Amino acid sequence: MRITNVRVYEVSRYVEHQEPFWEERQCRPVDIYPECDAEPFNEWNVERVSSKLYKVKGHYLEIETDEGLRGIFGPLGAPVGDIEAFIILRRLKRILVGSDPFEREKLWDKMYRYLVHGRKGYSMMAISSVDCALWDLIGKALKTPVYRLLGGPTRTEIPAYASMLGHSLDPEMVSKRCEELVEAGFKSMKWFLRYGPRHGLSGFEKNLNLVKTIRDTVGYGIDLMVDAWMGWNVDYTFKMACSLDKYEVKWIEEPLLPDDLEGYVRLKRRMNRSGLHVLLAGGEHEYTRWGFLQLLRAGALDIIQPDIAWAGGITETLKICALASSYGIQVIPHTKSVPLTLHLAFSRPSWEIPIAEYLIKWNVVNQAPLKVKHLPERGVFKPPEIPGLGLEIDESGVEKREFRLES
Repeated sequence: MRITNVRVYEVSRYVEHQEPFWEERQCRPVDIYPECDAEPFNEWNVERVSSKLYKVKGHYLEIETDEGLRGIFGPLGAPVGDIEAFIILRRLKRILVGSDPFEREKLWDKMYRYLVHGRKGYSMMAISSVDCALWDLIGKALKTPVYRLLGGPTRTEIPAYASMLGHSLDPEMVSKRCEELVEAGFKSMKWFLRYGPRHGLSGFEKNLNLVKTIRDTVGYGIDLMVDAWMGWNVDYTFKMACSLDKYEVKWIEEPLLPDDLEGYVRLKRRMNRSGLHVLLAGGEHEYTRWGFLQLLRAGALDIIQPDIAWAGGITETLKICALASSYGIQVIPHTKSVPLTLHLAFSRPSWEIPIAEYLIKWNVVNQAPLKVKHLPERGVFKPPEIPGLGLEIDESGVEKREFRLES
């Protein structure tokens, strides 16, 4: 079998959803600048058409072979995908065409060496996308779900946690959503805190009041996590951790910029010395085994969170998991793609990947074009049984056009 072509398509679909789609955004690292802090949620690839009707868009990679099989991955990007599409078509396509798609390790290494000036960020996201499409192709060729190729299944179900990015932080709405999540069977949830150091005591108290509202609604039988999305600093995070500890918050996610390794080390030491129970999680914006090895060696985090679609694909994330297990650190992937996380998680022991993220609003967008939706039932995921990754596009219900490079 040989790869004959590599294409990227822009795929869009109309979905019905309550208005507005994005209700609130998270704290961001750039919010230290007042003009940035005042910006609303970027609509990205969600376009309002009319009341309760939206057009959602994404870029999807297809790798074609001389045997008529196609490996698919998407949507590309963080979150739009046009930059990754450019890199794939301009730089990686020539490596892939004519190659045997089963030679994943060789192809990964060749792509990495060709893009040595882009070892992280968009270039690694492009490599990740190709790697995932190759796994999809191999699974289809062998008529087997990818997690079985990886040695799974290790269990019959995986708990999902509800990830609440983009939801309103109005106390009344928060309580209502929390009740709905518990009714739907979720045992864990993560909320995104809006305020950081520049918002002073008022913002600090608003963050705490959000957590208090959640605990008052769901009690202490539900795991609760919070995400600061790189918008805090060491002192602010430590003070917040001290205040959150009484609410039994399970982890604080990515409070510092990803390159602030020394900051994470200092923060974790302060938290440990103070006897805090809240854990420190991160790694969503880290890449490859070499990046995660630095975090693990430094003892910077209690939980690492590679995103398979960004950190190097399935091939590389398997290596990251092996490293983490040797350090006794759990992996709870950030989940750009639910199918990716499920295939990896169902191939690993539960002590290594105990739970899977489900970004509620983003999955309306990311799974809109799919024939089969990968959704939790009563708060748990079941193993996918479709050959490959299970990312087939519903051609009858979408608008699809090929993404082409400008000459």
